Amino acid sequence: MSLQRRISWNAALRDIRDDRAKIPTGLLGARALVQLGARTRPLVVAGRYDRAAIMAAACKAATGIQERCNVSRAVAMSSALKATWQVAKAAHRAAAH
Repeated sequence: MSLQRRISWNAALRDIRDDRAKIPTGLLGARALVQLGARTRPLVVAGRYDRAAIMAAACKAATGIQERCNVSRAVAMSSALKATWQVAKAAHRAAAH
């Protein structure tokens, strides 16, 4: 008794495409905006994260994302916070060396 297993290549390739990491809306633009803003108000002070500066930078970037990408405030804030923490962590690593 031989059992054959059928594979749907269309379904398999669709699953592979769906598994790829998706870049959130406005993340790259937000990161650039936060990097520019971090020059005037640093996100890391004395080796510690300045959470007030991080939140202020994220709020400012979220407004820009909303205007450019026409997304909800929640989506814009999510992308802005991700971008801001990426910049802050990079600054923290740079300050450590």
